[in-house]
Amino acid sequence: MKKLSSINYQLSIIVALLLCGTAFAKDQSVAFIDMSYILKNLPQYEQANEQLTMLSRRWQKEIDTAQQEARVMATNYQTEQIFLSETMRTQREQEIVSKEQEVLELKRKYFGQDGELYKKREALIKPIQDEIYTAIQDLANEKKIDVVKDRSADPSLVYMSSKLDVSDQVLQRLGAK
Repeated sequence: MKKLSSINYQLSIIVALLLCGTAFAKDQSVAFIDMSYILKNLPQYEQANEQLTMLSRRWQKEIDTAQQEARVMATNYQTEQIFLSETMRTQREQEIVSKEQEVLELKRKYFGQDGELYKKREALIKPIQDEIYTAIQDLANEKKIDVVKDRSADPSLVYMSSKLDVSDQVLQRLGAK
């Protein structure tokens, strides 16, 4: 009997907490943005993205050239190998390995975790993201919005009223058309 009353007491506390939680949730105002839509309509984001694409292509071309040089060195070595002395073979093998390591280093330098592309993206895109965040925050404060969610990043969102989408208002604050 004592166990049953203890379970009832615990259940009543859980129900009370759930009711309080839903009561607080109803008082919150929610708005949504579509970050991909906002970014597509910001010219400075498109320009930054184009700059990053151009840099990426240039760096990839440099890597491709170095890879091609390593392949040519390896092919030449294979055809000339029988005519080379042991010392020359060792030297050529070391040159090929060195060239391949150079290619790996270029990849790491440009496209690695802390590579040039990452740093450049951080320098070009982060200020735009910060500006968007500030515009969202200002809009939320002005309109007394408690929660702003990105609908483009929420796959579980099935339906949303267009009245809750404040993407265009954010774009206006950013000076976009």
